[in-house]
Amino acid sequence: MCNDTRTQPIRLKRRPASDARENLDQLLDLENGRMSRNMFWDHDIYEQELEKIFARCWLFVGHESQIPKSGDYITTYLGEDNVIVVRQKDGAVKAFLNTCPHRGNKVCFADAGSARQFVCNYHGWSFGIDGGLKGMHASEAYEASGLDKSQHGLHPVAGIESYRGLIFATLDPAAPSLAEYLGDFRYYLDAVFDMDEGGTEFVGGCVKSVIQCNWKYASENFVGDILHAGWTHDSGARAMIGGPVAEVHKFPEQSYHVNFNGHGWEFNQDIVGNAATLGEKDLVKYLYNLQPRVAERLGEVRSRMIGSISSATLFPNTSFLPGQNTFRTWHPRGPGQIELHTWTFVNKAAPQDIKDKWRKGTMMTFSPTGVFEMDDGENWEYSTKTNAGFVTRQQDLYMGLGSNTRLADSGLPGNVFKGQINEANQRAFYQRWLDLMKSKTWAEVPQRDTPMLPTTGTAQEKAA
Repeated sequence: MCNDTRTQPIRLKRRPASDARENLDQLLDLENGRMSRNMFWDHDIYEQELEKIFARCWLFVGHESQIPKSGDYITTYLGEDNVIVVRQKDGAVKAFLNTCPHRGNKVCFADAGSARQFVCNYHGWSFGIDGGLKGMHASEAYEASGLDKSQHGLHPVAGIESYRGLIFATLDPAAPSLAEYLGDFRYYLDAVFDMDEGGTEFVGGCVKSVIQCNWKYASENFVGDILHAGWTHDSGARAMIGGPVAEVHKFPEQSYHVNFNGHGWEFNQDIVGNAATLGEKDLVKYLYNLQPRVAERLGEVRSRMIGSISSATLFPNTSFLPGQNTFRTWHPRGPGQIELHTWTFVNKAAPQDIKDKWRKGTMMTFSPTGVFEMDDGENWEYSTKTNAGFVTRQQDLYMGLGSNTRLADSGLPGNVFKGQINEANQRAFYQRWLDLMKSKTWAEVPQRDTPMLPTTGTAQEKAA
């Protein structure tokens, strides 16, 4: 369920939203499957993305299992804004901009840890885990100047909520609730993050790497591009499992593109296709043994998604692969660079040897030295660099695969399209991107998708 712990943005100032860049509509022609390459190299567009998307949307900031105790913290990013996410004494989670209100220095340099307070290196300002200013070096001088410590704590994010252990934050006080933001996509999230009664956890720490590509290439790849796997990953698959990638384009039945609010998931119903690429028979056996219980818990369709050939992106920049169990966030660092944070997720109740095999398997496939990660990174880097050519940038790109494949009677939530070999999810992703880039407020963002699930209560309750 969504645990609403939204804080009041007492000290988080926001300037009025800027006007949208002119001629944004000319960048995309979704009806005819065309898009401009300007979206991948233009620095002015990137600056508006930081404002209209990353400082507005709900962004993934951590998993509950990473900060189990009071004082446990992680540091991460909302766009290029560094934040501290910290567990409170009452069990709630808060997040603050990782910057001292005095001269702006970082107050926490570690990626993760446990603390009773955060202290700025510059002038010794110290802050409690609740963000309040507690003291400073030579405090008498400040007191003589009339400084009110209650007005100079860390800047809180505008909202922080969690869903199935995944913690999200937003910098926009006008953002919809997390349940509204995720919408019907919660139905599909439950297939992975609520397949087992104990829920999930992250294991093995975070792996960080840098790829010289635009962030949208990574997000759109995971939102629905299984097509590349049969070609790009062929040699890697032969090395890992001794054979080629499954020819999913020959089996469009019982395979789908689904999307909602720009989030997207492509999948089939083979139960263990992704998991099989890790080369560990025990993981496949574990999922087959688990599947009947998932069917009882979530229904037959979702029970066959648990480790299947599939990929997903939560708009805008968080993606994961069921079965291969890699979870990642593509933090933007300019129009031509991302900082990739990668974790392995497992069922909390799984045996330790199963957790260990998943962690090792994800490192062999999707890590900086993984056989599949290097394939993808090279493609995204060259796509980004090539688009910058002065004449090249003036040539549109094609994105029309799977037009007219919408399924009106699938019975599944969200916008459902037939077949994994499709670009319906990419078009939905970029439609959401365009809607946000053109809107100055959340109230102006078009509501294109009608939810089947309630935005209060759980997706499972509605499905039942």
